[in-house]
Amino acid sequence: MNWRKRCFDLFFASLLAVVLAPAILALVIYIYLKQGRPLFYVAERMKTIDEPFQLLKFRTMTVVDEDQGVSGAHKASRVTPVGARLRARRLDEFPQLWNILRGDLSFVGPRPPLREYVERFPEIYTEVLKSRPGVTGLATIRFHRHEDRLLARCTTAAQTDDVYCRICVPRKAKLDLIYQRNQSICYDFDLVFQTIANLFRRG
Repeated sequence: MNWRKRCFDLFFASLLAVVLAPAILALVIYIYLKQGRPLFYVAERMKTIDEPFQLLKFRTMTVVDEDQGVSGAHKASRVTPVGARLRARRLDEFPQLWNILRGDLSFVGPRPPLREYVERFPEIYTEVLKSRPGVTGLATIRFHRHEDRLLARCTTAAQTDDVYCRICVPRKAKLDLIYQRNQSICYDFDLVFQTIANLFRRG
């Protein structure tokens, strides 16, 4: 990551951490009162082809002993009522400000993948993860809703994995590499504003 992009991330993550502190505190209290502990979902994701980190989100699903692969319809029953409301506005991702401050994430970049997919598609993720993973990005904006629709039709873990590997991984990688070739601070601003606009359209 170049120093301009890192400065961009540090400045705005610090600013948002201060501005959003009351809202984040209110969410912590709300989640605790409505669904109890744990408040946060912590999961391994990959920063580079061989460097993992712990991604932080507000918990939106019931807790199970083992949770592998991406979420399809086979996991829908685990989404809590509180979690559904958080996901609708991506409020569950507020804790990722901590990941940005730590340098695990950027505001804009490819979504951080699970280790299992990096190990299965090293030729793809070797290129994609030359960009620091992000909270949002070109693939998130252009493909996220379509991905949700595809995975929502999958009723088993095996079916979800097949659709994700066969369709989602290559399509998202193509978009992530387009972003990588055109990355600039102005482009990052544009993608952030597009993300915010999409959230308001959902309302």
